[in-house]
Amino acid sequence: QVQLVESGGGLVQAGGSLRLSCAASGRPLSSYAMGWFRQAPGKEREFVAAISGGGRITYYAASVKGRFTISRDNAKSTVYLQMNSLKPEDTAVYSCAAAPRWSGTTYYNENTYAYWGQGTQVTVPS
Repeated sequence: QVQLVESGGGLVQAGGSLRLSCAASGRPLSSYAMGWFRQAPGKEREFVAAISGGGRITYYAASVKGRFTISRDNAKSTVYLQMNSLKPEDTAVYSCAAAPRWSGTTYYNENTYAYWGQGTQVTVPS
């Protein structure tokens, strides 16, 4: 089992940047593929980005590709989401999640992920 805690959210102007962190405790983080999801008010939770246990494979939602970068430091048990060129439509609660099993066809499905953090708010005013 792993416990996840996100940090780094806040209010940023359009075009700005934020870096979210997801700190893990419990089992070694390298045992898990990791994902970031977000949920805006009145909308369903959606996939943002994912990274394999070793960090060599990454996936991104089309809406963030080229602007967001997911990375991980297993020695620090932390996963990051660097968000650049932020837009008002990026406003949401961002949550990290851990998946003990993962494939190229399931990374975007929230049901793949067994453990979730509590989320951190990102607000980009229009």
